Amino acid sequence: MKKKIITYSCLAALLAIPLLFLWTSSAGANGVIPGISGTTFNLVAGSASISTPDGDSIRIWAYSDGTNPVQYPGPTLIVNQGQTVTVNLTNNLNSHVSIVFPGQRRVTASGDVKGLLTWEASPNGGHASYSFVASQPGTYMYHSGTRPELQIEMGLVGAIIVRPTGFNQKLNRTAYGHPDTAYDHEYLFMLSEMDPFIHDLVDTGLTSNIDNTTRNARFWFINGRNAMDTLSDHNVPWLPNQPYGALARTHPGEKVLIRLIGAGRDMHAFHPHGNHSLLIAKDGRMLSSGPGAGPDLAVPDFTFTPTPGETMDMIFQWTGFKLGWDIYGDPTQDGFAHTCSDGNGDDFDDVTHEYCPDHGKPLPVVLPALQDVTFGGQYSGSPFLGHFGELPPGEGGLNLNGGLFFMWHSHNEKELINFDIFPGGMMSFVIIEPLGVPIR
Repeated sequence: MKKKIITYSCLAALLAIPLLFLWTSSAGANGVIPGISGTTFNLVAGSASISTPDGDSIRIWAYSDGTNPVQYPGPTLIVNQGQTVTVNLTNNLNSHVSIVFPGQRRVTASGDVKGLLTWEASPNGGHASYSFVASQPGTYMYHSGTRPELQIEMGLVGAIIVRPTGFNQKLNRTAYGHPDTAYDHEYLFMLSEMDPFIHDLVDTGLTSNIDNTTRNARFWFINGRNAMDTLSDHNVPWLPNQPYGALARTHPGEKVLIRLIGAGRDMHAFHPHGNHSLLIAKDGRMLSSGPGAGPDLAVPDFTFTPTPGETMDMIFQWTGFKLGWDIYGDPTQDGFAHTCSDGNGDDFDDVTHEYCPDHGKPLPVVLPALQDVTFGGQYSGSPFLGHFGELPPGEGGLNLNGGLFFMWHSHNEKELINFDIFPGGMMSFVIIEPLGVPIR
């Protein structure tokens, strides 16, 4: 006899929150990182205000591509291995500004003033220029080298992605040129934080009153947004200075490349639910024992904590392996008919990637009655992938395809708020979409 039970987890707890103010379009997020490609980039440093979901507004300093407004984080620069990259900087702020490129060798720089770390652009129209050869593929960041304790806090940071030799978006997607770093979708997660009181002092011209020993972050960001703005699509019009979303999507069996960057001054324990991820690289260097070995030193884990300035690359894959029940429903019931065909002997269906040893196994619990459950907007009404079930009036509606939602978030509890308001902060989701749902 089955027992009637209710289980709780981080995911279940969040899905119980009626997030009716959200509109989650599972046709929006896609598996290609937005950014600008080329070999020459003309960046402009300027000022703007960003919005937070609790209704606050924070003054930032940030980079732009010279055409669009300044953005937090700065434009993601996407280049190819072996290319000579030039970044020209125009400074429209009233303080000296510069750019440094951790992980890039032999950077040549010129500018108005020689600063502590590199050449700087003078205030109000000054210029600087930087050049380097992108010799190693991987995930990197760039940031101001001028008063970094202040200017990184203010928002002068961005990401660089170096594609490996032979990379092809349609035919040969690898992170490091080795087949063991191949992936189907990739997503950037740039982790940062802000103390709004520091930004208020800068905004009111009281920079000299800033005391870094009392700094205390109140907002936590993924790609420059706080939850639940992280779930909105890229380039939504109501976030003109925060163009990058942080919602991941994949199908069962596909590989997701997670590009993780510790872009703030604090460490953040990033926890992607759904499965362990395989750490294949750090700081743009594959975890390999030698040439041609691939990421043979890769480490699986469930939480990743980059130090400030560190980058990590992980491969995530969801299959339903040994889940213990058929994720597609009872194949003998109307509307749930499906087969599991394992032609190559790996225990998975060759097309759907269903875990065949669990095929036809029933859900091991009796679901509670509707009146005994609190529903979240992302619940489809059915525990089965690609299906919908009965929901009370006004519930659900944010799960367009019957996908499975898993939280990807900071494991530091205080970082899941927006200035003490939950839910918020460093939180997003991955959606496991049914086969056939397009992920552009």
